[in-house]
Amino acid sequence: MTADPLERSLDRHEQLNRHEQLTGPAPPPDPRPPVLRTARESDLPELRRIDEEVFQEVAYPGFLLRQLYDLYAGHFLVLDEGEGRLRGYVLAATTALGRDSWILGLCVTHDRRRHGLGRELMVEVLARLRGSGVEKVRLTVEPANRAATLLYRSLGFHPEEPDAGLRRDYFGPGLDRQVMCLELTRGR
Repeated sequence: MTADPLERSLDRHEQLNRHEQLTGPAPPPDPRPPVLRTARESDLPELRRIDEEVFQEVAYPGFLLRQLYDLYAGHFLVLDEGEGRLRGYVLAATTALGRDSWILGLCVTHDRRRHGLGRELMVEVLARLRGSGVEKVRLTVEPANRAATLLYRSLGFHPEEPDAGLRRDYFGPGLDRQVMCLELTRGR
C-alpha cells in the first residue's frame, strides 16, 4: 500500500528533523546575487574594507587604491550586493601602449567564496580587456593558493617561464608568487 500525500509529507518532515539533529540547521538560502558593475569613486571606502578583510597585511593602502581607481577605473569592477555593500572586485592595469595588462587584484569576501563570483569577475574583465585590444594578461598568485591557481588555469592562464613562473620574494622576503599569463589573441 502506498502512503497518502500527508503521510509522505510527515515522513519528509521527520527526515529533515533527523538530518538537522545530526548536521545542524540547514544554511539559509543564498542572498540575491550581487550586481557586477564598474567601480565608482564612492566605492573606495568599501573597497578598502574588503581589501583589508581578504588580503590583511598585504592589502593596498587607501591612498594607492585611490590612485589605482583614478588610473584604471574602466577596468576596476565590483560585485555590489546593494546598499553600498561590496562582495568583491577585480582590477586590471593596462600599459600605456595598451597591449599588455596585469590583474592587480581579484578579491571575493570570505562569506561569498565558492559561488563562482571570482570567475564572473575574471570573465568580465578579460572580455573588457580583449575589447580594448589587450593581447597579453599577466597576474601573480601565491603558490599555495590552489583554488586561485585552478581558477586561473581554467580561464586559460599558464605559468610564465622561466621556472614555471615561480618568483622568490616577489613582494618581499618570504612573499613568493607565481606569475601566470594569458594570450588573449589566441581565441579565449
